[in-house]
Amino acid sequence: MSLLKNVGTIGGLTAVSRLFGFVRDILVARVLGATAMGDAWQLAFMLPNIFRRLFAEGAFASAFVPLFNRRMKEDGDVSEARAFAENVLAVLLPILIVFGAIALMVMPWVVEYFAPDGLAADGDSLAIATMMARITFPYLLFMSLATVFAAVLNSLSRFAAAAAAPILLNICLIAALSYGATLDSGLAARRETATFMAFALSLSGFLQLVWLIVWMRKAGFRIGLVAPKLTSGVKELGVLVVPAIFGAGVYQISRFIDLFFLSTLPVGSYTYLAMADRWNQLPLGIIGIALGTAILPALSRYLSREEGEEAQRLQSNAVELSMLLTVPSAVALFITGSAFTRVFFGGGAFTNEDALITGTVVSGLVIGLPAYVLIKVLTPNFFARKDTRTPVYTAAASLVVTVGLNILLVPTYGVLALAIAGAVGAWCNVTLLYIILVKRDYFHLTGQILGKLIRIAVAAAVMGAALWFVMPMLDPYFSGSFVEKAGSISAVMLTGIVTFGIAAIALRVLDRATIARLMQRQG
Repeated sequence: MSLLKNVGTIGGLTAVSRLFGFVRDILVARVLGATAMGDAWQLAFMLPNIFRRLFAEGAFASAFVPLFNRRMKEDGDVSEARAFAENVLAVLLPILIVFGAIALMVMPWVVEYFAPDGLAADGDSLAIATMMARITFPYLLFMSLATVFAAVLNSLSRFAAAAAAPILLNICLIAALSYGATLDSGLAARRETATFMAFALSLSGFLQLVWLIVWMRKAGFRIGLVAPKLTSGVKELGVLVVPAIFGAGVYQISRFIDLFFLSTLPVGSYTYLAMADRWNQLPLGIIGIALGTAILPALSRYLSREEGEEAQRLQSNAVELSMLLTVPSAVALFITGSAFTRVFFGGGAFTNEDALITGTVVSGLVIGLPAYVLIKVLTPNFFARKDTRTPVYTAAASLVVTVGLNILLVPTYGVLALAIAGAVGAWCNVTLLYIILVKRDYFHLTGQILGKLIRIAVAAAVMGAALWFVMPMLDPYFSGSFVEKAGSISAVMLTGIVTFGIAAIALRVLDRATIARLMQRQG
């Protein structure tokens, strides 16, 4: 399939998941609000997800996919690849069980350390937060195992099942929140709702695991349970995955640092950052993660066949497509973030002031959105070459910048400073990645692509000017009735789409030649 089709498959299903995620977050805002129990839920949700991203997902897939593809035979013989996957699963399972047991034992101290001051001072709320964190932690086990099956499916170019799996997460949480919405609006009701959500999270992890196993078998690939054994393939994976974990660990360390700084801020800060990040994650998930997932198997195949020109073409197309979709999104959200948070999140336990603060954080986060996406697009070039160390060094350098800015800015600017510091750190990371790619002659931007990126930026700036002009006129309606909210946000979206479309056509950002190039089949 072509890059555009693969990204369309992954991104389209991710968009469906993100739509369900918006419904979930709207309910979270209105049922739990920016309260102590709302922060308790966000903390219980963040902890297993931080470790999931650390041990699984990017770190694991970046090491597993090239090794798995190397064992796939041209004649369709998958026996060697199957044995490799089975041995990996056999070693991973006991590691996850032991780690999970330790985490459950130390959870009270972990929660107390990262809980915001208002939550930590309330013994009952702190106890409930600890219980919720323990209930959610099995999600880590299920999702880490699911990563193996997702990586197999992606290696087979069966991207749809893994991209659709998170929909189950949001369905489970929406069900729990829908029950909570029927309860009285009080502290006891919020505690009961948050507890149901914790159980729903772990249930969703189990359902996603089963879902991926079923689809892997439908693809004609089966993995059995075997006795743990440190085979040469598992050892090779370990050699590659440990640096990748440290690379992911650098980012997740920054998340823990965020948690530390959040714990020094007023109650509600966890919720503000989590709700704002939802808008940042929408284009990041649909575009960045989709592109990174789609190009890694193809890059691995091109490089294994020593087809350097094809690898350069694929990487260039990925950069161009990512910026075509991301830059206008970032500009639009920077200007209109508060409009979206007021329209979608405002109401119930989430006040208009809460929505405005969240909108400000959105503007800070999306400064780094193109950089976050480019990191997802550029790092597969290293992973496909079995180089999992270089991204560690660039991520570590960016972490130093991020932490330094946090120390300087958080005491004055609060939760907004966390967003801005992370964005600046991301730009430092992507700059270093690109410089290294050029120096090693792995990839470089051609004059044609640079010209296209400049035209994309100009078209986005034209759109931004139009949005800046209409926002004051629509501002009174963002907190009005349902009809006023729907009409005003529709006007914002229509203004952005029409002005960017006209500018893009006038500047030849997207023409037939570009579409044909992006539709070219991957190897």
